[in-house]
Amino acid sequence: MQEPQQLRIFKFGGASVKDAAAIRNLVHITQTYGQPGPLVVVVSAMGKTTNALEEIFQLAQTGQEYSTQLSTLRNFHLQVATELGATDEAAGTPALTELLEQLQDRLATLQPGDFDKQYDQVVSFGELLATRIVARALQAQWLDCRTLIRTDHTWREGRVAWPATERLLASTLPARLAHGPVVTQGFLGGTSSGQTTTLGREGSDYTAAILAYCLGAASVTIWKDVAGLLNADPKIFADTVRYPEISYQETIEMAYYGASVIHPKTIKPLAVKQIPLLVKSFVDPAAEGTVIHDCRHGLLVPALIRKTGQCLVSFESKDLTFISEENLEVIFGALAQVRLKIHLMQNSAISFSVCTDFSAYRLEKLLGVLREQFTIHYNTGLELYTIKNYDAASIRRLTEGRELLLEQRTRQTFQFVCRGGENEWIK
Repeated sequence: MQEPQQLRIFKFGGASVKDAAAIRNLVHITQTYGQPGPLVVVVSAMGKTTNALEEIFQLAQTGQEYSTQLSTLRNFHLQVATELGATDEAAGTPALTELLEQLQDRLATLQPGDFDKQYDQVVSFGELLATRIVARALQAQWLDCRTLIRTDHTWREGRVAWPATERLLASTLPARLAHGPVVTQGFLGGTSSGQTTTLGREGSDYTAAILAYCLGAASVTIWKDVAGLLNADPKIFADTVRYPEISYQETIEMAYYGASVIHPKTIKPLAVKQIPLLVKSFVDPAAEGTVIHDCRHGLLVPALIRKTGQCLVSFESKDLTFISEENLEVIFGALAQVRLKIHLMQNSAISFSVCTDFSAYRLEKLLGVLREQFTIHYNTGLELYTIKNYDAASIRRLTEGRELLLEQRTRQTFQFVCRGGENEWIK
């Protein structure tokens, strides 16, 4: 008796579905490397659609005109669908025009307040539109993952309700997969009351890991525009090196520090069930790529990671008393309250500094909570560099000629904050 073939998960990001030619390439990859056996294809929003939706949402939220931007978004998706012959409605798949009308209605009925909640309801249309087109081009089944990936009400960073999600997926997907490949959205989830949540920016990798964990997949493959997991972003750094294989633990740390190839939450569910993660190139799909799994390796080439759009915030006690544990408890509580994540922190006798992603909205909320108790200074437009497995040469390479506002070193990791130079090519 032939053994049942194991499920695989393919994830395609925005660059791999940026236009009609890219989607045709996705179809080729899926038909060439996704057979035989059951396959789930997880798809992100097309190209820079999420950025466009964020701009439209910001305009709508502040009562500004957004019709031009919305028309551009609409025409782009309809044009790609027309080029692919994917404009007609497939069984079980909402028509593209229907989704675009829902987006327009959602924008027209935005209410003041609840910024994060309404963000999720609007920006989620990027994935819904992309999967509508891809499912039709691939002649695959379209699945609304908002009904199956159950989260709480933490808008923009939904926390997965794992038992409910596992139960919903296990009761739905196997029967659907018996009829062929399924296309679904990355980045999205849903509450028990049917409201849309998102899993964090660039969260489509995490979606693939959730599906793999809950369904016991044999592997997850993330298709990127690079040759595999590299020690640095080739758009920023010269002479990058590919890791043929790397451990879950090492990858988690790189993702935590900001490596753009993998979403930080992706690795844990895969490691728990020992599901290998393959990072492969959609430009050269036959190439080896990288395998992330439970393995041992020697000293790795230093990983060079840059995070832009950073803010350095310093808190000083107003009466020159020491920054005590009680002070830190108040500061950490306020940071958690406004949902600012700390990427680097350092304290002296009378001050405490943190580096975090810059958000004018969240920073203003933080100042409102703490400015009476502390004197607060902050700098924006900064960059945070991390060198994992550093050596003297890599430190010299990144720090030479820069003004370091803050630096920190542990046994394996060197980090520093400096003023921004986002378009700089680092040799």
